[in-house]
Amino acid sequence: MSKQYALITATSMGVRITPVDRQPVGAGNLYRMQATSAETNVLNVSAALGLNTLALTRFVKDSPIAAFIKGELRRRGIGYEGLETPQEGPWGARHQFNIADTGYGVRGPRVYNDRAGEVGRDIRGEDFDLKRLFGREGAQILHLSGLFAAMSPQTGSACLQLIQAARANGTLVSFDLNYRASFWKGREAQLRQVFTRIAEAADILTGNEEDFQLALGLEGPQAGGRDLEGKTEAFQEMIGRARQRFPNASTFAATLRQVVDANEHRWGAILFREGDWHVAAPRPIRVLDRIGGGDGFVGGLLYGILKGWPAADCLGFGWATGAMAAATLDDYATPADEEQVWSVWAGNARVKR
Repeated sequence: MSKQYALITATSMGVRITPVDRQPVGAGNLYRMQATSAETNVLNVSAALGLNTLALTRFVKDSPIAAFIKGELRRRGIGYEGLETPQEGPWGARHQFNIADTGYGVRGPRVYNDRAGEVGRDIRGEDFDLKRLFGREGAQILHLSGLFAAMSPQTGSACLQLIQAARANGTLVSFDLNYRASFWKGREAQLRQVFTRIAEAADILTGNEEDFQLALGLEGPQAGGRDLEGKTEAFQEMIGRARQRFPNASTFAATLRQVVDANEHRWGAILFREGDWHVAAPRPIRVLDRIGGGDGFVGGLLYGILKGWPAADCLGFGWATGAMAAATLDDYATPADEEQVWSVWAGNARVKR
């Protein structure tokens, strides 16, 4: 049976406001606003390239911020379903605000999360007709993120319900670990259990060097260092341990990033798929806004998998869409076509007329 959706995700949508002209938060007095979430950042690559995608979420009823988010998802070609939750006064439900600057040169970017009362924390599996979505309509891949899974006990349970429906109907499960220390504080044992259960059911596991270690408790290289030299083998050893611990997964990927300064990174990735290793060696990329680079990588990787490409092409495409996300002020990559992505991979930035 053909499946209606290439990608389905569960997500809590919010807005990001960023000072213009690369100013730090608190100094600039003009801000640019965009609708964003880690999960829809991933979907954006496939949506931009013509595949059918769907975000499962919640909205604040009659909110102008909700209307803005819906309009932006429609503009990006991402479908959505979600309950409408009454705001119930000024201290009630709302969409999160993510306040973040881009950094510049030696000044790194800073992110301030303002998520009190976030409507998405109450998302539950019962919000959605899972038999229709995964049974009658169908999806090729269910994509989940650790950011959503860690929001609340309800969202963690929703992930497990979605996985159950997906696996019962032949849908692959993708899990981007996305560990955040601020989400885990005081909840380490509970979230380790939830993340482990999701990872045990996943077909595709992605993250960076910190994610595999801190979210799943795997031994690996020291996280956060400036030097990537000699670390590729250590990353492969770490993923080797992940393969033993999570044998259901057939695909493991990790991004590699060395921050030279806010505007120059060395960007690479490794992938285990089809029983073999594939490496995109770190090379310099220019960075306009780093937020969403990892999501862009996962988006390109999943697009390649959906298209049935060889593993090396999936990796190269993901590397390039991650670099593209870092080269825009948006939190996501919006490729015009596949050729544009392959030009990025080839290092060809010549004008096309």
